[in-house]
Amino acid sequence: MTTFDKREEGFEKKFALDEEQKFKAEVRRNKLLGLWAAEKLGLSGDAATAYSKEVVAADFEQAGDKDVQDKVVNDLTAKGVAVTAQEVRVKMDELIAVAAAQVKAGS
Repeated sequence: MTTFDKREEGFEKKFALDEEQKFKAEVRRNKLLGLWAAEKLGLSGDAATAYSKEVVAADFEQAGDKDVQDKVVNDLTAKGVAVTAQEVRVKMDELIAVAAAQVKAGS
C-alpha cells in the first residue's frame, strides 16, 4: 500500500466517522427537542420519553429536519401552546450544539 493509498484510506475513515457523529448528534438533538416540547405539553416521565421517541422517528419521514420542526410546531399548537416555527428552529439550533458536544464527549 502506497503512502497515497494510506492517506486516502485515512480520509475515508475520518469522513465516515464525521458522518456517524453528525447523525448521532441529530438524533440526540431531536430527542432533546422532544423532551423540551414534552415539558411544554405538560408531559413527564414515561410520557415525555415516549414523545421524544416520536420526535426522533419523525426525522425519518423526509429528507432534512423540517419534518421534525413541523411535528413539534403542530403538536404544540394543537395543545394550545403558542409557538412559531422560528422559535422551534432556534431551539433546534441551540440543541444541536449541545447534542454535538454530548456525542463528542461520549455521553
